[in-house]
Amino acid sequence: MNNVYPSSHPLVGAKLSLLRNVKTDSKKFRELIREIAAMLAYEATMDLAVGQIDIQTPLMMTKGITVLERIGLVPILRSGLGMVEGFWELMPGAEVWHIGLYRDEKTLKPVSYYNRLPIEPTVSVCLVLDPMLATGGSAVATVDILKRWGVTKIKFVGILAAPEGIERLHSAHPDVSIHLAAIDECLNEHGYILPGLGDAGDRQFGT
Repeated sequence: MNNVYPSSHPLVGAKLSLLRNVKTDSKKFRELIREIAAMLAYEATMDLAVGQIDIQTPLMMTKGITVLERIGLVPILRSGLGMVEGFWELMPGAEVWHIGLYRDEKTLKPVSYYNRLPIEPTVSVCLVLDPMLATGGSAVATVDILKRWGVTKIKFVGILAAPEGIERLHSAHPDVSIHLAAIDECLNEHGYILPGLGDAGDRQFGT
């Protein structure tokens, strides 16, 4: 599938297996979300623009690189919050902008309740963070918001996705690359990913 990148790393797969397990408690679940997010952060940022800099080592001058693009992390509240720390471990200077959306359980459509983006974009790259790409409604709505804001380079980073969610996001925004730990089988009649891992927000926060 074009512009969709499920991870093939064995450590991601092993940690995802623990994440799926119904016996994994909230503390361990949060740790696994953070660890998987850090691995996905590495994979999703392979194409960041860089520039050359001069560095003085203890022995001599040499050349190094610096990242030129300003990165914004956009966790979709509330389950996306758990992925931020994993990204911050690799890019501590990244800005974080929260988008609040929830899925109406009857219509399965996203409902916006929080958005405090400034008038003008302060970053050049936005990474949308959400553990689950299920129906795709929240992801599409978030990318819509970011494009209206003026950001042109946007990536979605999630842990699990259903083919239905991938298709919906790709159809609406084919320029947005999708980075995942894994692609699951399908959605059930309630819009949950199968085999999935349950409700990522509830399992993170013990609710």
